[in-house]
Amino acid sequence: MNKHENVILVSAPNLRGEQFVRALLHRHIPFAAIVNNEQEYERLLGLGVETIIAVDTSDEGVWSAAPDIGIGRVYLFERSLNQICRYLLICRKWSNNPIYVITEQVRPKLMYRGLGANYVIYASGQDSNFLITDEMTDHESTGEDDTK
Repeated sequence: MNKHENVILVSAPNLRGEQFVRALLHRHIPFAAIVNNEQEYERLLGLGVETIIAVDTSDEGVWSAAPDIGIGRVYLFERSLNQICRYLLICRKWSNNPIYVITEQVRPKLMYRGLGANYVIYASGQDSNFLITDEMTDHESTGEDDTK
């Protein structure tokens, strides 16, 4: 993966996130995964994810250390309120691109937006293919800014 291209960043701690990762892999869309524990790291490796960013979410001092790749859109699949809030704070430091929170919970949308989320998507079921757009293959992989 070229360190100058913007790639999608995904937190996939649940089945919906895992299916999103599988869809990205199937469509050959460049992305990286973010994890905060070894079990998630191993699970994503087993799925075939090549770029995994491990973050110690308990040490706020390391959050500003951006990865060596450009971060495009961010998709955070919610497993817990605590984890999603920390990931929002971390990812907003790394990227000015849109951050999507995908949740089944009725949480205060304004809280997530205050922490850096551009979009909070309430979804039930496991299908996350609706999140994949043609722009992902057209812009993310070339590093073009699609926010214009």
